[in-house]
Amino acid sequence: MTRPTSRRTVLTAALAAAAGTGAVASPGPATAASSRTDSSPAAASLVDNRFWTTYSDWRCGTSTGTRAVAGPRPGLVISTPVGSTDYTDPHTGATRAWEYATWTSPVHRSAVPATEVIASWNAHTPPGTWIQIELRGRYSDGTDTPWYVMGRWAAGDADIRRTSVDDQTDDRSTVWTDTLSVDDAASGLRLVSYRLRLTLHRAPGTRLTPTVHRVGAMASDIPDRFTVPATAPGTARELVVPRYSQNIHEGEYPEYDNGGEAWCSPTSSQMIIEYWGRKPTPEDLAWVRPGLADPQVCHAARYTFDHQYEGCGNWPFNAAYASTYRDMNAAVTRLGSLADLEALIGAGIPVITSQSFLRGELTGAGYGTSGHLMTVIGFTADGDVIANDPASPSNDAVRRVYQRREWENIWLRTKRYDANGQVRSGTGGVCYVFWPTALTAAQRRVLRHLDLF
Repeated sequence: MTRPTSRRTVLTAALAAAAGTGAVASPGPATAASSRTDSSPAAASLVDNRFWTTYSDWRCGTSTGTRAVAGPRPGLVISTPVGSTDYTDPHTGATRAWEYATWTSPVHRSAVPATEVIASWNAHTPPGTWIQIELRGRYSDGTDTPWYVMGRWAAGDADIRRTSVDDQTDDRSTVWTDTLSVDDAASGLRLVSYRLRLTLHRAPGTRLTPTVHRVGAMASDIPDRFTVPATAPGTARELVVPRYSQNIHEGEYPEYDNGGEAWCSPTSSQMIIEYWGRKPTPEDLAWVRPGLADPQVCHAARYTFDHQYEGCGNWPFNAAYASTYRDMNAAVTRLGSLADLEALIGAGIPVITSQSFLRGELTGAGYGTSGHLMTVIGFTADGDVIANDPASPSNDAVRRVYQRREWENIWLRTKRYDANGQVRSGTGGVCYVFWPTALTAAQRRVLRHLDLF
């Protein structure tokens, strides 16, 4: 299965559906690699995370018709709409009027002059509401990008169709689905700071409001690398995480990215959501055809689907979906090494990772893919990676053990060769991290260390 030709070619799905598992893995939007070549270890200094989530954070921004709300989980809501706007949904053709209010973050100067920025957010959007997330960066030469739309999002799909926005560029940087990338990193141009703007929408004449609990971005400048240095194993631990196969859903609901064979991202998201004790209600699942196995996976596919990308692999949309469950937080970030991943696992936090590889580069996988999500649930005593890999023929077969050296290289590299010998991008350590508001001290420490908490 391939993406439309207007899409970035590195966003294609699996290279070999004829692999042993028969899997066709759904890609998350891939990264544009930077210009440098470096075999030094990925360090925390290559990634900058900044998220607005506290009551003080929301009060520090510029509000126009919005207000901060305090409480156990602070947020941003509509106070008094500042106006009304017509929005024509490009995926339905329907035009509706919406009241709106805005919040703009303070300028965040990134610790990393970046080649890429990925925004993510957590929000509650009851029926009749939705949000738009925009980002405006400043270049290292002192000029600014346009306000780029990083997503138009609602938890449901009855009011608007959840969507990224294509064809956004100023000929110096471009938005690739969910990732803002400098076009020519070799020029030395970097994004040194940014602001985020939230526009909260609601049906006119109502008291409805979205509530945004978290918004922020990960800025990074990961050097070009085909290989990364090997790391020494840390502490062994395996978490008990539900196992779901995407492949048993093959042919189901083809309107959502051609069915289950492309549902690696929502299947992985659902595994971790349920690890934390959350799941859809029977009422939530009433739309799913009776008799289908694991209907919650179908549900996750529908409610992560990006109607412009035509897939379920939009990274921030998966994080936003996870946050629709009670007291859940989620972020898209990059980790610098397996040591960071081991620290999260050691604290009891499983992680969804994005990687691409040829058949034969990952022993035991039995397939090749240009973009695939899987859930890391532990490490063996030898340091090998224990993953719930949704590209498996059954739920029972989902748990895999992958060789440490192979796995860390395919996950952390930014350059690779495809089956035709052409150089393609790798994700450079991209992952999703989900966690509940109630945490242990160890979980808070590791999330704080990664600037996620």
